[in-house]
Amino acid sequence: MSQSVVAVLKTSPATVLADYHRLMNLAGYQDVVAKDAETALKINISWHFFFPASSTTPWQLEGVIRAMKKDGYDPNRIHGCHNRTVVIDAHLGERENKQVQVIEKHGLRNVHLYEGEEWIDIRDAVGDLAKKFLCLNEVYPNGFSIPKRFLGENIIHLPTIKTHVFTTTTGAMKNAFGGLLNERRHWTHPVIHETLVDLLMIQKKIHRGVFAVMDGTFAGDGPGPRCMTPHVKNVILASADQVAIDAVAAKMMGFDPLRDLKYVRLAHEMGLGCGDPREIEIVGDPQAAQENWHFDGPFKRMTFAAKMQHKIYWGKLKHALEWSLKTWLAPWAYIASVLYHDLYWYPKNANRQVPNVLNSDWARLFHNWENVEPDENGWKDVGQETPTGVVKGTGRHLWQGTKVLGTCIREAPEFAARKRHRTQVDAE
Repeated sequence: MSQSVVAVLKTSPATVLADYHRLMNLAGYQDVVAKDAETALKINISWHFFFPASSTTPWQLEGVIRAMKKDGYDPNRIHGCHNRTVVIDAHLGERENKQVQVIEKHGLRNVHLYEGEEWIDIRDAVGDLAKKFLCLNEVYPNGFSIPKRFLGENIIHLPTIKTHVFTTTTGAMKNAFGGLLNERRHWTHPVIHETLVDLLMIQKKIHRGVFAVMDGTFAGDGPGPRCMTPHVKNVILASADQVAIDAVAAKMMGFDPLRDLKYVRLAHEMGLGCGDPREIEIVGDPQAAQENWHFDGPFKRMTFAAKMQHKIYWGKLKHALEWSLKTWLAPWAYIASVLYHDLYWYPKNANRQVPNVLNSDWARLFHNWENVEPDENGWKDVGQETPTGVVKGTGRHLWQGTKVLGTCIREAPEFAARKRHRTQVDAE
């Protein structure tokens, strides 16, 4: 097997568009992403409110789209791709993170997988591969479905560099989590590492090509993927090996990928990619890949919500509460999450967590995004106005959070299933 390659570059707003084009070609994306197939740009929204390092950045999305168009990819075959979770409003998130503005500017289609898309049974999609799953057959004994449109499509994952309270770090491999599993994906949390490996097997089977472009202009440390401390790191990564790019990013954060990240170790041992940084070829800026940021990781200062999640999935509350998450009672957990993260933590703490990045050119670029224009290389002018925080007024935020809570309750899959059952009974 040929050596895995991860491209790493240092970047700045003035050069980021040219840098993304160079980065993707250094990583050989044109050998992986076929021009005659549809390509899904799998956008990451870890929070529907803007928080540095939490979600796909607009310059990351802009850079990837421009690179593909420059290299002869048909824009009619490229689309933005979103999933929905029980606690994240993807439509709000794509606006607040300024992603939909980029998609619309380039005239691309914007696909929300839960809105009008057909889903098919996993066994119809992957056949006998399902027999090799590490855990999904046990988690979903009656099977599960995946989006039919994924079959034969290319997919380019657009994660950011950050930590995660379930998986220590999150990146390319976990970016498939929301798109491939339905709204009961939280059933997999107790076996999250094995789940990510199963999902990588599925991706390799169904997709024409799989590639990842990771943004580390901001990088998040702490109890991610939301309540983090962001740092300006000015790096971008790309690879066709989802395991390798996650391993290199983890090493830069200060972790030992094979020791600290079970999902990387399992995938490496199964030959799904390379998780050993010593065996990965770094192209572009090898010196940047040697940086060690000495992140604390997600477990040193966990939020109350993260502590409770750990107790429910792996600790003292497992037998008392985990069963309820697989019944019609599950929405209690969704409601608790929105109340804590959106209506308590964000308005109370978000601005306190970001002062060390607010004066950066990246923060100014995001803040002034609608009023600045790039040249072919990037943004030489990021605007004069410097943001004072990320919370757009407490009243406005609380109103948005309350609407998210309402949507969370209204669209909870457990409630929807009960409504469908009542409708069927009435019809009979």
